[in-house]
Amino acid sequence: MRNAYSVQTVRAAEHALMAVLPEGALMQRAAAGLAATCAGLLRRVYAARVGLLVGAGDNGGDALYAGARLARRGARVSAVLVDPQRAHPAGLAALRRAGGRICEQLPARVDLVLDGLTGIGGYGGLRPAAAALAGQARAARAAGAVVVAVDLPSGVDADTGEVAGAAVHADVTVTFGAYKPALLIDPAAERVGALRLVPIGLEAALPVVPDLQALQYADVAARLPAPGASSDKYRRGVVGVTAGSARYPGAAVLAVAGALRGGAGAVRYVGPAAGEVLAHYPETLVHEGTPAKAGRVQAWVVGPGLGDTRGAVTEVLASEVPVLVDADGLRGLDPEALRARVAPTLLTPHAGEAAALLGVGREEVEASRLAAARELAARYGATVLLKGATTLVADPGGGPVRVNPTGTPWLATAGSGDVLSGLTGSLLAAGLDPLDAGSVGAHLHGLAARLAARRAPVTAHEVARALPRAWREVTGS
Repeated sequence: MRNAYSVQTVRAAEHALMAVLPEGALMQRAAAGLAATCAGLLRRVYAARVGLLVGAGDNGGDALYAGARLARRGARVSAVLVDPQRAHPAGLAALRRAGGRICEQLPARVDLVLDGLTGIGGYGGLRPAAAALAGQARAARAAGAVVVAVDLPSGVDADTGEVAGAAVHADVTVTFGAYKPALLIDPAAERVGALRLVPIGLEAALPVVPDLQALQYADVAARLPAPGASSDKYRRGVVGVTAGSARYPGAAVLAVAGALRGGAGAVRYVGPAAGEVLAHYPETLVHEGTPAKAGRVQAWVVGPGLGDTRGAVTEVLASEVPVLVDADGLRGLDPEALRARVAPTLLTPHAGEAAALLGVGREEVEASRLAAARELAARYGATVLLKGATTLVADPGGGPVRVNPTGTPWLATAGSGDVLSGLTGSLLAAGLDPLDAGSVGAHLHGLAARLAARRAPVTAHEVARALPRAWREVTGS
């Protein structure tokens, strides 16, 4: 599990550690790991041209000390200071002793730029002087330099992932002691590049429960349902799907496709696209009546391509099994009715649908995805899977938010959300709780898209067909 912690939590752990370490030891550990990473990125350190962008905080000190280490190995290191009067004095002295020089701007040609403009305490966007230096980093990157961010790219909010104005776009980010939420969620995550964690001894001082989590393969594999010797299709779980309409029959087909590959023993379909569903998947159990009379299910998926039919949504939500609500089913939901449900509910909106549920503009959700997911979960008393470039899964109890690390831009294609709904609903029917079902489903869905695409366009149906491959990759089978 990759765990991320808030600035307040990291600061508290740092203070606890500094209280028992010699002065400056923590910064030296960070600088050593930073310099080692930079050395690995350069073809050779000797005579390499390294530029430092140095702010007034500890990240500026980290950059100066790392620059000094590289200079001692023969690199030509130049530092540009946002405010010479506030630069870390000991780090600045170390750089000068090692032969580094102070400049007004980055040299015309550099091989690597270290971004130490702001630290994890920065918020509200870069000030004009720092924004100008971020522009120099952008120009150097365009000319071929590798940009390495110290702890996180300057200009992003460490706790929320918000980007208010100019920000550095890094090729590599070296973070210290613990991951911060902004490193894993958009829009900040787009600027992180490859992410490296340097241990500095904070682990023992960090709480057991993080603010954000990202499942890794082993975590997903441990949560996947596996049939036993005595399993039959009903013991493995039956998922009901009510989706599709005369206008959107394909939504039903795609939701059923995801559900059949999600680990449940059987799929019951209720809706007007029964003919299309059976033509593609004859193993589906089709019912022509209403959801309440379809037979036993362990979970429901409702909404993809449903059109304006509200009766089915109301009927499904009246059931006593877990329900996943997506797409058209999300319109007009009553928060009080959802909070009154006995069984759990999982909502799977994209940014536009989330904005409608919250009564705000879409741009507000996209700028503050973490806050939007948490607010939706709290307001509706439901687990929320907020779809996007980095999918977030928030629990109504306020526990750690899960962020999905898999996916590809090719996944932004019609019908892919229908596949995700069916897959995740099947995991609910197989017994996973909504937080696990949402995060495991998003992980497999993103991985399947990556396997199917291979740098080429991919359709939703191809994503569904790749789900068994993703399952095998995660489990190593």
